[in-house]
Amino acid sequence: MAHNARDHPNARPAPEGRFADRRDAGRRLAALLADERRHAPVVLALPRGGVPVGYEVARALEAPLDLFLVRKLGVPGQPELGMGAVTVGGTRVLNEAIIEALGIRPSAIELVARAEEAELARLHQRYRGSDPDADPRGRALILVDDGLATGITALAAVRALRQRGPRRIVLAVPVCAPETAAAMRPEVDALICVQSPADFLAVGSWYQRFDQTTDDEVVALLAQARQEHAASQMRA
Repeated sequence: MAHNARDHPNARPAPEGRFADRRDAGRRLAALLADERRHAPVVLALPRGGVPVGYEVARALEAPLDLFLVRKLGVPGQPELGMGAVTVGGTRVLNEAIIEALGIRPSAIELVARAEEAELARLHQRYRGSDPDADPRGRALILVDDGLATGITALAAVRALRQRGPRRIVLAVPVCAPETAAAMRPEVDALICVQSPADFLAVGSWYQRFDQTTDDEVVALLAQARQEHAASQMRA
């Protein structure tokens, strides 16, 4: 059963149009995804910020929660500006417009990509240990993040997952830039977004609380989701 924001001591009512925190955003997003239950989906969250959102979606849909690891490739010297993304398994998507505009050399891209691939390996070990990745073949997937700005990491994830033969991919986020939503729709079977404001600015500006999600929080939410899903399956 979904909980209201007041059930969480750190959550406060959000200003109109904004989310209290990622858990609040996940509950509001889950309300738009109720019809997806008929597809028996797997919820795949993009760490780290997508995990609290995905947890609430999976809980509401009584669906399993898992991860799909992807890392932004930051511009050298401007790491917050993404020139691409790389996923676990090695799929890369590059923003050619940014690379060309800034004159970024292939050797610089490769250096950043190798560093992020090493971080993906670390995160994979931290989050999964020896557990195998979820097999998406023939499954309906709901890919969740806490928002879409440029959408480069989500695009890399979608394209990597397509290669693994899922039956359906739904991209679900609480907030997205309108132009990014338009670009992403042809890539997925459905794009679900709670709001797509014209004055988007940044993902974090649509949250009252936007603290960085930690590795420990990711691990704890995954464990809690597994327990709750197992319990729901026993009741079914």
